[in-house]
Amino acid sequence: MTESALRAVLFDSGGVLMQPIGGRWNPRADFEQTVLSHTPGITPQRFAAAIAAGDRFMNEAAGTPDFDSYHRVILGELGIDASDALLAELIRPVEPTAFLETFPDVLPTLQELRRRGVRMAVVSDAWPELPDLHSSLGIGDFFEAYAISAVLECRKPDPRMYHHASSALGLEPAQCLFIDDDPALVEAAIALGYAGRAVRRSDDGEPCDVPSITTLGELLSLFVH
Repeated sequence: MTESALRAVLFDSGGVLMQPIGGRWNPRADFEQTVLSHTPGITPQRFAAAIAAGDRFMNEAAGTPDFDSYHRVILGELGIDASDALLAELIRPVEPTAFLETFPDVLPTLQELRRRGVRMAVVSDAWPELPDLHSSLGIGDFFEAYAISAVLECRKPDPRMYHHASSALGLEPAQCLFIDDDPALVEAAIALGYAGRAVRRSDDGEPCDVPSITTLGELLSLFVH
């Protein structure tokens, strides 16, 4: 099946649809302020080392750990008791627009894809709250299905992530175009029979062995009116 038969786009989320204001995904941007309100005097260097430990914990996990488990690792590195009150405060509701934003090319592209009848879903290594975050950012209504690692208990490139989304749309892999900012995950999707594009908004000098785009608007050329 050729790309002219494409009927849907499966989007990764972080780095493709949205980005953190300030450049850091986890922990949330207000993490240090919250911890310091309980335990003053922690230096930026100690925070950096503890957050690095949290990154290692996340990278080594088979799935996507829950927020409390992740925060306990960082707090443990800081020598702070992970009390129920502190854990609850670290995930207290805040308006997502305070720490997240969509890329400028996202909304116009999603609107035009929908106008052309292209179906859309999300395949993301993320927590279960992702659909709510997308709704708060004004893009949730575009997606018919979500494949979320914390829900499916696996992470890309596990085939179950990709297949969950295409199956939810009732489509074959070859009818779906997968988009991610990690070329290796695009390569895995292509090996499973999906079409794929890696998003490379800036030239980092790294070689890319899969088809790539520099803006989501380039997807429109693959879906004729």
